[in-house]
Order: sequence, then C-alpha cells, then structure tokens
Amino acid sequence: MKWIGALLLIGTTTWIGFDWSSRLANRPKQIRQLKNALQILEAEIVYSQLPLKEAFLNIAGQIPEPAKSFFRGLGNGLDDSTIDLYKIWKENVDVFMQNSSLGANEKEILYQFGRTLGQHDFYQQQKHIQLTLSHLERELEDAREEQYKYSKMAKSLGVLAGLFIVLLLI
Repeated sequence: MKWIGALLLIGTTTWIGFDWSSRLANRPKQIRQLKNALQILEAEIVYSQLPLKEAFLNIAGQIPEPAKSFFRGLGNGLDDSTIDLYKIWKENVDVFMQNSSLGANEKEILYQFGRTLGQHDFYQQQKHIQLTLSHLERELEDAREEQYKYSKMAKSLGVLAGLFIVLLLI
C-alpha cells in the first residue's frame, strides 16, 4: 500500500511539473498568435474598413485556439445595440486569460488596447495597434527567456519534489 501511495505522489508531482513546463512553452506561442491576430485586425480596420464585429469574426476564422474563442466571443458579443465596446472587451479578455497561458502583463496590455479600440480614426487606431504589438513583442522575448530558463527545471523539479516527499514520509 505504501508503494502505491508513493507512486501516486511521485506521479502527481511529476504531472504538476510537466503542466508548469507546458504553460511556459505555450505562453510564447499564444503571444505570437495574439500578435498575428492584431496584425490581421490592423489590415481589416485600415484596408478593408470593416466594422469591428465582422473584423473580429474574420480573425476568429483565421487563427487557432485559444485566441480564436476570444475573437469569436468579441464578434458575437457585439450586436447593433451594443454601446460599450470596452465592457465586452474586458469580459472576453478575462475569459481568455483563464483559458490561456498568458500572464498579468499581457492582460494589462490587452486592457489598455481595449480602451482605445474604436475610439479613433483608422490611422490613429493603426498607431495603437502598432504600440500594442511592440508591447507584445517585449513580452514575447521575456516569455521565450523564461521558457528557456525554467522549462526543463519545472519538469525535473516535479519529479524530484515527489521523490523528496516520499523519502520524508518513509
């Protein structure tokens, strides 16, 4: 019975370590997806001059999850009677953060961008998108560095923590 408990404990801590490592690996991918989505949004706003609802739905059709759900939620949340875009934006950002590996910095960047969305003309909006993209680029570099530093350590730490706890209990 002790061996089964020991194996379950080691398996659980190993799983936690691999999950942590997976989140570290997914963060740069999801930041890149978000950057690509904002570049598509820029093209839709400046060149196609589509309404935001259509632009969001077009973006949702071109990018993978979890960003796809974010933009689909934005597009579906906007209807003809919607007045407060920022409220819808903030609600969808909160849901997006729960379903992604992104951190608090990316959340704040998205909040800041959402405050300016739809408030300016096409070229001012383009400048805000470029500013947001530069902030996301900085976060992407940080995420890559963090992944490089801590990804292998997280896996090893999960296994070793389990072994340590088992040794303490024996």
